[in-house]
Amino acid sequence: MEEANRGTEKSARKERETDMEREILEMLAELCEDDIVKDDRDVELFETGLIDSLVFAELLVEIEERFGVVIAPSEVERKDINTPGKVIELIRKRAVG
Repeated sequence: MEEANRGTEKSARKERETDMEREILEMLAELCEDDIVKDDRDVELFETGLIDSLVFAELLVEIEERFGVVIAPSEVERKDINTPGKVIELIRKRAVG
């Protein structure tokens, strides 16, 4: 019985993570005005022009408002947040810990 409960908890956690990822990708698509971020988690956000300094600032505000994760611009470098996959990972780490 205990193993079944653990399995259910893992499944629920995975579902929440998937929901969070979808929400992050939707947020990025809105900010970048391009759905490519939903399909390619490795697309370079800055090099391709999907994010500039203004959108970067908007991204940090959106992350705080939607996920309660505060990230000061001085806390991250472009290389830490330059792909959708890295944005997801950063939010996931900060939201948990």
